[in-house]
Amino acid sequence: MQARIQKLLARLSELEDLLGRSDALADQKRYKELAQEHAYLSQIKECQAQLDSLNKQLTENQALLKEELDPAFLEVIRDEIASLEKQIPLTRAKMENLLVPPDPRDNRNIIMEIRAGTGGDEAALFVADMVRMYQYYAGQKGWKMELLSCSDSEMGGYKEYIMVLSGPNVHRFLQYEAGTHRVQRVPKTEAQGRVHTSAVTVAVLMEPGEEEKIVLDEKELKIDTYRASGAGGQHVNTTDSAVRITHLPTGTVVYCQEERSQHKNKEKAMRLLSAKIVEEKRRKAEAEMAHLRQSQVGTGDRSERIRTYNFPQNRVTDHRIDLTLYKLDRVMEGDLEEITQGLVSFFHQQKLATV
Repeated sequence: MQARIQKLLARLSELEDLLGRSDALADQKRYKELAQEHAYLSQIKECQAQLDSLNKQLTENQALLKEELDPAFLEVIRDEIASLEKQIPLTRAKMENLLVPPDPRDNRNIIMEIRAGTGGDEAALFVADMVRMYQYYAGQKGWKMELLSCSDSEMGGYKEYIMVLSGPNVHRFLQYEAGTHRVQRVPKTEAQGRVHTSAVTVAVLMEPGEEEKIVLDEKELKIDTYRASGAGGQHVNTTDSAVRITHLPTGTVVYCQEERSQHKNKEKAMRLLSAKIVEEKRRKAEAEMAHLRQSQVGTGDRSERIRTYNFPQNRVTDHRIDLTLYKLDRVMEGDLEEITQGLVSFFHQQKLATV
Protein backbone atom coordinates (compact mmCIF):
# COMPACT_ATOMS: atom_id res chain seq x y z
CA MET A 1 0.00 0.00 0.00
CA GLN A 2 2.83 2.41 0.87
CA ALA A 3 4.47 1.98 -2.55
CA ARG A 4 1.22 2.87 -4.24
CA ILE A 5 0.72 5.92 -2.01
CA GLN A 6 4.23 7.20 -2.84
CA LYS A 7 3.52 6.75 -6.56
CA LEU A 8 0.27 8.75 -6.22
CA LEU A 9 2.00 11.52 -4.26
CA ALA A 10 4.65 11.74 -6.99
CA ARG A 11 1.82 12.15 -9.50
CA LEU A 12 0.42 14.95 -7.31
CA SER A 13 3.69 16.87 -7.73
CA GLU A 14 3.44 16.42 -11.50
CA LEU A 15 -0.13 17.73 -11.50
CA GLU A 16 0.84 20.81 -9.49
CA ASP A 17 3.47 21.57 -12.13
CA LEU A 18 1.03 21.00 -15.02
CA LEU A 19 -1.72 23.14 -13.47
CA GLY A 20 0.77 25.94 -12.79
CA ARG A 21 1.73 26.33 -16.46
CA SER A 22 0.46 29.35 -18.38
CA ASP A 23 -1.09 27.21 -21.13
CA ALA A 24 -3.02 25.00 -18.66
CA LEU A 25 -6.33 26.77 -19.26
CA ALA A 26 -6.14 26.46 -23.04
CA ASP A 27 -8.00 23.14 -23.01
CA GLN A 28 -10.86 23.54 -20.50
CA LYS A 29 -11.89 19.88 -20.63
CA ARG A 30 -8.33 18.70 -19.95
CA TYR A 31 -7.89 21.33 -17.23
CA LYS A 32 -11.05 20.12 -15.46
CA GLU A 33 -9.82 16.50 -15.56
CA LEU A 34 -6.44 17.50 -14.11
CA ALA A 35 -8.09 19.63 -11.40
CA GLN A 36 -10.35 16.72 -10.38
CA GLU A 37 -7.37 14.35 -10.21
CA HIS A 38 -5.45 16.94 -8.17
CA ALA A 39 -8.35 17.27 -5.69
CA TYR A 40 -8.49 13.46 -5.31
CA LEU A 41 -4.72 13.08 -4.77
CA SER A 42 -4.73 16.02 -2.32
CA GLN A 43 -7.13 14.04 -0.14
CA ILE A 44 -4.68 11.13 -0.15
CA LYS A 45 -1.81 13.46 0.80
CA GLU A 46 -3.85 14.94 3.66
CA CYS A 47 -4.89 11.51 4.94
CA GLN A 48 -1.29 10.21 4.77
CA ALA A 49 -0.07 13.22 6.72
CA GLN A 50 -2.73 12.58 9.36
CA LEU A 51 -1.77 8.90 9.56
CA ASP A 52 1.94 9.74 9.87
CA SER A 53 1.19 12.25 12.64
CA LEU A 54 -0.92 9.75 14.60
CA ASN A 55 1.73 7.03 14.32
CA LYS A 56 4.44 9.48 15.43
CA GLN A 57 2.37 10.55 18.44
CA LEU A 58 1.77 6.91 19.37
CA THR A 59 5.50 6.09 19.20
CA GLU A 60 6.39 9.13 21.32
CA ASN A 61 3.74 8.31 23.93
CA GLN A 62 4.86 4.68 24.14
CA ALA A 63 8.42 5.88 24.75
CA LEU A 64 7.22 8.30 27.44
CA LEU A 65 5.32 5.50 29.14
CA LYS A 66 8.58 3.65 29.79
CA GLU A 67 10.33 6.72 31.19
CA GLU A 68 7.64 8.58 33.18
CA LEU A 69 7.41 8.00 36.93
CA ASP A 70 4.58 10.36 37.91
CA PRO A 71 1.41 8.19 38.36
CA ALA A 72 -0.93 11.05 37.37
CA PHE A 73 0.98 11.79 34.18
CA LEU A 74 1.22 8.06 33.40
CA GLU A 75 -2.58 7.90 33.44
CA VAL A 76 -2.77 10.82 30.97
CA ILE A 77 -0.29 9.06 28.66
CA ARG A 78 -2.27 5.80 28.78
CA ASP A 79 -5.49 7.65 27.90
CA GLU A 80 -3.72 9.34 24.99
CA ILE A 81 -2.38 5.99 23.74
CA ALA A 82 -5.85 4.43 23.95
CA SER A 83 -7.29 7.32 21.93
CA LEU A 84 -4.57 7.06 19.27
CA GLU A 85 -5.03 3.29 19.00
CA LYS A 86 -8.68 3.92 18.12
CA GLN A 87 -7.96 6.74 15.65
CA ILE A 88 -5.22 4.96 13.68
CA PRO A 89 -7.34 2.03 12.35
CA LEU A 90 -10.13 4.46 11.38
CA THR A 91 -7.68 6.69 9.52
CA ARG A 92 -6.10 3.66 7.84
CA ALA A 93 -9.56 2.51 6.73
CA LYS A 94 -10.20 5.99 5.35
CA MET A 95 -6.96 5.73 3.37
CA GLU A 96 -7.91 2.31 2.02
CA ASN A 97 -11.19 3.78 0.84
CA LEU A 98 -9.42 6.72 -0.82
CA LEU A 99 -7.15 4.29 -2.65
CA VAL A 100 -10.19 2.90 -4.44
CA PRO A 101 -9.80 4.81 -7.71
CA PRO A 102 -12.53 7.26 -8.71
CA ASP A 103 -15.27 5.90 -10.96
CA PRO A 104 -16.90 8.12 -13.62
CA ARG A 105 -20.23 7.29 -11.98
CA ASP A 106 -19.21 8.32 -8.45
CA ASN A 107 -20.94 11.71 -8.62
CA ARG A 108 -24.04 10.59 -10.48
CA ASN A 109 -27.43 11.38 -8.93
CA ILE A 110 -29.21 8.38 -7.48
CA ILE A 111 -32.86 7.54 -6.99
CA MET A 112 -33.32 5.61 -3.76
CA GLU A 113 -36.49 3.56 -3.22
CA ILE A 114 -37.18 2.37 0.33
CA ARG A 115 -40.12 -0.02 0.79
CA ALA A 116 -41.70 -1.85 3.70
CA GLY A 117 -41.25 -5.62 3.42
CA THR A 118 -42.11 -8.30 5.96
CA GLY A 119 -43.49 -6.91 9.21
CA GLY A 120 -46.48 -4.76 8.28
CA ASP A 121 -46.83 -1.56 10.33
CA GLU A 122 -43.49 -2.02 12.07
CA ALA A 123 -41.72 -2.29 8.70
CA ALA A 124 -43.43 0.93 7.55
CA LEU A 125 -42.26 2.71 10.71
CA PHE A 126 -38.71 1.55 10.04
CA VAL A 127 -38.90 2.91 6.48
CA ALA A 128 -39.43 6.34 8.07
CA ASP A 129 -36.45 5.75 10.38
CA MET A 130 -34.26 4.78 7.42
CA VAL A 131 -35.36 7.81 5.41
CA ARG A 132 -34.33 9.99 8.36
CA MET A 133 -31.00 8.11 8.66
CA TYR A 134 -30.13 8.68 4.99
CA GLN A 135 -31.25 12.31 5.15
CA TYR A 136 -28.97 12.95 8.14
CA TYR A 137 -26.09 11.24 6.33
CA ALA A 138 -26.79 13.31 3.22
CA GLY A 139 -26.72 16.46 5.37
CA GLN A 140 -23.29 15.50 6.75
CA LYS A 141 -21.95 14.91 3.22
CA GLY A 142 -23.44 18.11 1.84
CA TRP A 143 -25.78 16.29 -0.55
CA LYS A 144 -29.18 17.51 -1.71
CA MET A 145 -32.37 15.49 -1.28
CA GLU A 146 -35.54 15.72 -3.36
CA LEU A 147 -38.71 13.75 -2.66
CA LEU A 148 -40.08 12.02 -5.76
CA SER A 149 -42.90 10.00 -4.27
CA CYS A 150 -44.10 8.43 -1.03
CA SER A 151 -46.98 6.36 0.25
CA ASP A 152 -47.99 6.89 3.88
CA SER A 153 -48.86 4.03 6.21
CA GLU A 154 -52.00 4.20 8.37
CA MET A 155 -50.03 3.60 11.60
CA GLY A 156 -47.34 6.10 10.68
CA GLY A 157 -44.22 5.72 8.60
CA TYR A 158 -44.25 4.89 4.92
CA LYS A 159 -45.17 1.90 2.79
CA GLU A 160 -42.78 3.36 0.20
CA TYR A 161 -40.49 6.40 -0.03
CA ILE A 162 -38.65 7.43 -3.21
CA MET A 163 -36.10 10.25 -3.24
CA VAL A 164 -33.34 11.69 -5.40
CA LEU A 165 -29.95 12.30 -3.76
CA SER A 166 -27.31 14.41 -5.50
CA GLY A 167 -23.85 15.65 -4.63
CA PRO A 168 -20.14 14.69 -4.61
CA ASN A 169 -19.60 10.90 -4.45
CA VAL A 170 -23.27 10.17 -3.71
CA HIS A 171 -23.32 7.10 -5.97
CA ARG A 172 -19.91 5.96 -4.73
CA PHE A 173 -21.09 5.76 -1.13
CA LEU A 174 -24.75 4.74 -1.46
CA GLN A 175 -24.76 2.24 -4.33
CA TYR A 176 -24.20 -0.67 -1.93
CA GLU A 177 -27.20 0.19 0.25
CA ALA A 178 -29.35 -1.79 -2.18
CA GLY A 179 -30.81 -4.94 -0.65
CA THR A 180 -32.90 -6.10 2.30
CA HIS A 181 -32.35 -4.43 5.68
CA ARG A 182 -33.60 -6.37 8.71
CA VAL A 183 -34.67 -4.70 11.94
CA GLN A 184 -35.06 -6.36 15.36
CA ARG A 185 -36.79 -4.31 18.04
CA VAL A 186 -39.85 -4.06 20.29
CA PRO A 187 -42.63 -2.37 18.26
CA LYS A 188 -44.53 0.52 19.83
CA THR A 189 -47.69 -1.53 19.45
CA GLU A 190 -46.26 -4.53 21.35
CA ALA A 191 -47.71 -4.69 24.86
CA GLN A 192 -45.69 -7.76 25.94
CA GLY A 193 -42.31 -6.20 25.20
CA ARG A 194 -41.35 -8.91 22.72
CA VAL A 195 -38.74 -8.27 20.05
CA HIS A 196 -40.12 -8.49 16.51
CA THR A 197 -38.19 -8.94 13.28
CA SER A 198 -39.25 -7.09 10.15
CA ALA A 199 -37.63 -6.07 6.88
CA VAL A 200 -37.28 -3.10 4.56
CA THR A 201 -35.99 -3.23 0.99
CA VAL A 202 -33.80 -0.59 -0.64
CA ALA A 203 -33.19 -0.13 -4.37
CA VAL A 204 -30.61 2.31 -5.73
CA LEU A 205 -30.92 3.54 -9.34
CA MET A 206 -28.64 5.95 -11.16
CA GLU A 207 -30.54 8.84 -12.67
CA PRO A 208 -29.80 8.82 -16.43
CA GLY A 209 -27.07 11.19 -17.59
CA GLU A 210 -27.32 13.38 -20.70
CA GLU A 211 -25.79 10.67 -22.88
CA GLU A 212 -28.22 8.04 -21.58
CA LYS A 213 -31.47 9.97 -21.70
CA ILE A 214 -34.18 8.20 -23.62
CA VAL A 215 -37.19 9.53 -25.48
CA LEU A 216 -40.34 7.77 -24.28
CA ASP A 217 -43.02 7.31 -26.92
CA GLU A 218 -46.32 8.65 -25.57
CA LYS A 219 -48.08 5.83 -27.48
CA GLU A 220 -46.32 3.32 -25.24
CA LEU A 221 -47.47 5.03 -22.05
CA LYS A 222 -50.72 4.63 -20.17
CA ILE A 223 -51.20 7.74 -18.01
CA ASP A 224 -53.86 7.72 -15.29
CA THR A 225 -54.75 10.62 -13.01
CA TYR A 226 -56.45 10.27 -9.64
CA ARG A 227 -57.01 12.16 -6.42
CA ALA A 228 -54.04 12.17 -4.07
CA SER A 229 -54.52 10.44 -0.75
CA GLY A 230 -53.32 12.07 2.46
CA ALA A 231 -53.74 12.35 6.20
CA GLY A 232 -56.56 14.87 5.85
CA GLY A 233 -56.93 18.51 6.86
CA GLN A 234 -56.61 21.68 4.88
CA HIS A 235 -53.79 20.39 2.68
CA VAL A 236 -55.79 17.52 1.13
CA ASN A 237 -55.74 17.88 -2.64
CA THR A 238 -59.30 17.97 -4.01
CA THR A 239 -58.30 17.67 -7.68
CA ASP A 240 -57.10 14.69 -9.71
CA SER A 241 -53.47 15.78 -9.62
CA ALA A 242 -51.84 12.43 -8.75
CA VAL A 243 -50.32 10.66 -11.76
CA ARG A 244 -49.66 6.99 -12.46
CA ILE A 245 -47.71 6.03 -15.61
CA THR A 246 -47.47 2.51 -17.04
CA HIS A 247 -44.80 1.76 -19.65
CA LEU A 248 -46.70 -0.81 -21.75
CA PRO A 249 -43.70 -2.59 -23.41
CA THR A 250 -42.05 -3.40 -20.05
CA GLY A 251 -45.02 -3.22 -17.65
CA THR A 252 -43.08 -0.77 -15.46
CA VAL A 253 -45.41 1.32 -13.27
CA VAL A 254 -44.51 4.56 -11.48
CA TYR A 255 -46.60 7.15 -9.71
CA CYS A 256 -46.31 10.53 -8.03
CA GLN A 257 -48.75 12.52 -5.89
CA GLU A 258 -46.48 14.85 -3.92
CA GLU A 259 -47.10 18.02 -5.91
CA ARG A 260 -50.39 19.90 -6.20
CA SER A 261 -49.80 20.32 -9.91
CA GLN A 262 -50.62 17.39 -12.19
CA HIS A 263 -47.93 18.63 -14.59
CA LYS A 264 -45.22 18.54 -11.89
CA ASN A 265 -46.33 15.09 -10.72
CA LYS A 266 -46.13 13.82 -14.29
CA GLU A 267 -42.65 15.32 -14.67
CA LYS A 268 -41.38 13.57 -11.52
CA ALA A 269 -43.02 10.28 -12.51
CA MET A 270 -41.37 10.47 -15.94
CA ARG A 271 -37.96 10.97 -14.29
CA LEU A 272 -38.48 7.85 -12.21
CA LEU A 273 -39.75 5.88 -15.20
CA SER A 274 -36.74 6.89 -17.31
CA ALA A 275 -34.35 5.86 -14.52
CA LYS A 276 -36.01 2.45 -14.19
CA ILE A 277 -35.92 1.78 -17.94
CA VAL A 278 -32.30 2.93 -18.29
CA GLU A 279 -31.30 0.84 -15.27
CA GLU A 280 -32.85 -2.23 -16.90
CA LYS A 281 -30.86 -1.52 -20.06
CA ARG A 282 -27.69 -1.21 -17.97
CA ARG A 283 -28.35 -4.55 -16.35
CA LYS A 284 -28.59 -6.24 -19.72
CA ALA A 285 -25.57 -4.42 -21.16
CA GLU A 286 -23.30 -4.92 -18.15
CA ALA A 287 -23.41 -8.69 -17.91
CA GLU A 288 -20.15 -8.75 -15.95
CA MET A 289 -21.80 -6.78 -13.13
CA ALA A 290 -24.88 -8.97 -12.93
CA HIS A 291 -23.89 -10.34 -9.51
CA LEU A 292 -24.13 -6.80 -8.08
CA ARG A 293 -27.27 -5.71 -9.90
CA GLN A 294 -29.38 -8.85 -10.12
CA SER A 295 -32.29 -9.19 -7.69
CA GLN A 296 -31.33 -5.97 -5.95
CA VAL A 297 -34.04 -6.01 -3.35
CA GLY A 298 -35.19 -9.64 -3.26
CA THR A 299 -38.62 -10.34 -1.85
CA GLY A 300 -38.39 -8.42 1.41
CA ASP A 301 -38.37 -11.68 3.33
CA ARG A 302 -36.57 -11.71 6.70
CA SER A 303 -34.15 -14.44 5.54
CA GLU A 304 -32.66 -12.28 2.77
CA ARG A 305 -30.67 -9.49 4.30
CA ILE A 306 -27.55 -7.42 3.80
CA ARG A 307 -27.70 -5.67 7.16
CA THR A 308 -29.34 -6.19 10.56
CA TYR A 309 -30.29 -3.40 12.98
CA ASN A 310 -30.67 -4.87 16.49
CA PHE A 311 -32.09 -2.19 18.78
CA PRO A 312 -32.07 -4.09 22.13
CA GLN A 313 -28.30 -4.60 21.79
CA ASN A 314 -27.60 -1.24 20.06
CA ARG A 315 -25.92 -3.33 17.34
CA VAL A 316 -25.75 -3.00 13.56
CA THR A 317 -24.18 -5.72 11.40
CA ASP A 318 -23.41 -5.61 7.69
CA HIS A 319 -23.32 -9.27 6.72
CA ARG A 320 -21.40 -8.79 3.45
CA ILE A 321 -18.26 -7.45 5.13
CA ASP A 322 -18.71 -9.05 8.58
CA LEU A 323 -18.76 -5.61 10.19
CA THR A 324 -20.49 -5.28 13.57
CA LEU A 325 -20.76 -1.94 15.37
CA TYR A 326 -22.26 -1.34 18.80
CA LYS A 327 -23.43 2.18 18.03
CA LEU A 328 -26.79 1.69 16.33
CA ASP A 329 -28.11 4.85 18.01
CA ARG A 330 -25.43 6.88 16.20
CA VAL A 331 -25.93 5.03 12.92
CA MET A 332 -29.62 5.94 12.96
CA GLU A 333 -28.51 9.57 13.36
CA GLY A 334 -26.61 9.31 10.07
CA ASP A 335 -23.22 8.02 11.29
CA LEU A 336 -22.82 5.70 8.29
CA GLU A 337 -19.29 6.57 7.20
CA GLU A 338 -17.59 3.49 8.66
CA ILE A 339 -20.11 1.23 6.93
CA THR A 340 -20.19 2.94 3.53
CA GLN A 341 -16.39 3.28 3.35
CA GLY A 342 -15.97 -0.37 4.31
CA LEU A 343 -18.34 -1.42 1.53
CA VAL A 344 -16.57 0.68 -1.11
CA SER A 345 -13.21 -0.93 -0.19
CA PHE A 346 -14.66 -4.44 0.00
CA PHE A 347 -16.37 -4.39 -3.39
CA HIS A 348 -13.31 -2.80 -5.02
CA GLN A 349 -11.15 -5.66 -3.71
CA GLN A 350 -13.72 -8.16 -4.99
CA LYS A 351 -13.60 -6.54 -8.41
CA LEU A 352 -9.78 -6.70 -8.46
CA ALA A 353 -9.91 -10.38 -7.48
CA THR A 354 -12.09 -11.24 -10.49
CA VAL A 355 -9.99 -9.36 -13.06
